[in-house]
Amino acid sequence: MMDINASDELFRQYKITRDVELRNKLVENYFYIAEILAKKFSGRGVEYDDLLQVASEALISGVEKFDPDMGNRFTSYITPTITGMIKNYFRDFSRSVRIPRRIYTVAAKVKNQINEYYKIHGVKPTVRQLAESLGLSDELIVEALECRATVSLDQKVTGDDGEADTALSDLIASDKDNFEEFEDSESLKTEISKLEPIEQQVIALRYLQGKSQTEVGKILGVSQMFVSRAERKIFEKLKDALS
Repeated sequence: MMDINASDELFRQYKITRDVELRNKLVENYFYIAEILAKKFSGRGVEYDDLLQVASEALISGVEKFDPDMGNRFTSYITPTITGMIKNYFRDFSRSVRIPRRIYTVAAKVKNQINEYYKIHGVKPTVRQLAESLGLSDELIVEALECRATVSLDQKVTGDDGEADTALSDLIASDKDNFEEFEDSESLKTEISKLEPIEQQVIALRYLQGKSQTEVGKILGVSQMFVSRAERKIFEKLKDALS
């Protein structure tokens, strides 16, 4: 791997000559970044080789556009560039996922039922309430809700207050879903008090009573997966509010 000064000089030469061999030498020198980022996002529904291809194309494009005289290091410039391209690929990939017609039909019914319930009660119904009102199983309701959520990573995750606050694409790279990042402060307590009742229940059961997600699910009448996703949404809400 060449040092920074040699790299910058090579970038200057390429900027003038646009020599393909110089470009390829720069791409080879920084290819490790593409590999690292492709590995970081692998295992999330897209093959590593496909992600590496996307990252490589972003790297080549970045090399062609980079200007070393702008005062930035190439590593600082190319990392968010490649990350953005990979996230865009996830968005495009998600749009190509076809939802089974049966689940799509159930999802439409669930959406209508949620809207009607919210108009009357001011809160969203639980999975159990949806299942009883539609005459379906809890599992099918959860599956329908989750399939609707994976249609596009551009869409917002809607909270129990009916407001969309977090894009799914913002959650892709999140490796931590706990409350250890937050300081024990009055601000945190205030934001928790603003959450919907069921969200406060999840926090109380999980982090005050120390119950597992499965135990919380049984108490609230939802699946473990539902609790897991609820925790993730709560965490993102608090992170946004306290950032």
